[in-house]
Amino acid sequence: MTAATSPAPSLNALPAAPGVGYKPQHFSQILADAAPVQWLEIHAENYMGEGGRPLAQLRHLAEIFPISVHGVGLSIGGEAALDTAHLARLQRLLAWLEPASFSEHLAWSTHEGHFYNDLLPLPYTGATLTRVCDHIDQLQAAIGRPMLLENPSSYLAFAESTWSEPEFLTEISRRTGCGLLLDVNNVFVSANNLGFSPQGYIDDYALERVGEIHLGGHDSDTDDQGRPLLIDSHGCAVVDPVWVLLDYTLERTGPKPVLIEWDTDVPDWPLLAAEAERAAFALGHLPAEASRPAVRA
Repeated sequence: MTAATSPAPSLNALPAAPGVGYKPQHFSQILADAAPVQWLEIHAENYMGEGGRPLAQLRHLAEIFPISVHGVGLSIGGEAALDTAHLARLQRLLAWLEPASFSEHLAWSTHEGHFYNDLLPLPYTGATLTRVCDHIDQLQAAIGRPMLLENPSSYLAFAESTWSEPEFLTEISRRTGCGLLLDVNNVFVSANNLGFSPQGYIDDYALERVGEIHLGGHDSDTDDQGRPLLIDSHGCAVVDPVWVLLDYTLERTGPKPVLIEWDTDVPDWPLLAAEAERAAFALGHLPAEASRPAVRA
């Protein structure tokens, strides 16, 4: 049952250090020298099979590194019920892997039996809030652990929304007991596309409920009216303004697990490790007494 005033959840067991999204082409190099990377993330849907090299490699890596499992296909915000077959496959994966963390997106990707290979936005209304909380309750009951919910990158705003995004995510966490995954690049992308302050968004966010921070690259484009539009692509290096926003965030949260996401046009390991090194620098240069957000009732 949804708890209307749940406390900040017990978050994951990832180290407050850099992690990267694992790609099989980096397997040997990670084993040879992973520094400064201290944990790895996988996409759940890539490891729901019954065997083969991918699972063998994952089992080996899990003996060395804490693993974060990131789902992309549950469609938590969809109008239909959660896909029970997909949920059962996820349950089996988490049961044998016993990862340090599991996360999913505040988005939808299914409708009337069709799956869309995208993470689509939601209006922030009371009806959406109830539906998302019901789905998270069902998911957490099935996997036997609190999940982390990720903020989306946005390209439009819904006129019918009655909550701001930080308020909406905070209320979901309060009602379900889930934690939050703060994607700083998504905040930057959304702020530029929708015209709000990314620092103001961070100030309004329930930072005490954050269990993991993500960074990734984005592309610059224009919309149909020729206005600048940023696209969350995960296909290039993190840009300097996003690193600055990470610094702003970490000054308020203190050290957190920080993940570098690079999912398309995947670079050679030295470039990915260099991005992780920059995250390690950000974590290592926090003020001695980085402020901690007060837990919200």
